[in-house]
Amino acid sequence: MRITLAQTAPKLSRSNLSSVIQTIKDSIGASDLIVFPELSLNGYLLQDKLYEDAWNIEELHELECLSTSIDIVIGGALRDSNKFRNSALYFSQGKLLSTHYKVHLPNYGMFEEARYFEAGNIFESFTTKYGKVSMLVCEDLWHESVHRDLIAENPDMIIALVASPARGFLDDGLEIENKWMQIIKLVSLECSSKLIFVNRVGFEDGLGFWGGSCVLNESGEVLGKLDHYKEIIKTIEI
Repeated sequence: MRITLAQTAPKLSRSNLSSVIQTIKDSIGASDLIVFPELSLNGYLLQDKLYEDAWNIEELHELECLSTSIDIVIGGALRDSNKFRNSALYFSQGKLLSTHYKVHLPNYGMFEEARYFEAGNIFESFTTKYGKVSMLVCEDLWHESVHRDLIAENPDMIIALVASPARGFLDDGLEIENKWMQIIKLVSLECSSKLIFVNRVGFEDGLGFWGGSCVLNESGEVLGKLDHYKEIIKTIEI
């Protein structure tokens, strides 16, 4: 299986969709699955811009069409009636196969997602042509209760869409990256599952995102990893 990690730097703009579409088109034929970061259709620090920039699912029809040639996982802000959801979307075989609404919305320090988004309330898995998949969004993976839910679901592959700002600078790296690696290695081991971690890069309002996207096997071993801070589209064969 060929998995493309799209470590992108989304703008606070609806223009992200056109660049996403081009990236997908460039990957067709060379990849089976392409994964983008959290809120890659919108940018992260949306705040009240949500009211203008959140997507209705019907507006993403072109992603459905492209998914006849490649499976697509992408994060975006979705309008759900009069509410907004931080969402992970899985498109395959010409349709939206599954949607996960971020359950654990951080609301501390630099984060204020709970002010703008409505939380989801469920973790589940779904069947794809590549096996049983579970999707999560960023903070979801930091909760032990979620680990228990994932163990019960027993997926073949876990996909984590992330927008993690760089913080905790150390002489030999980033404290936040060390914490993330501990978590995702633990989860892949607990679930005996492959794990795809895609974190964004770029800057928004003084926040810098560090990237470091990677793929882990069922033993928690890193099969491929991207550099920090750089926009990179790379395909890893597993």
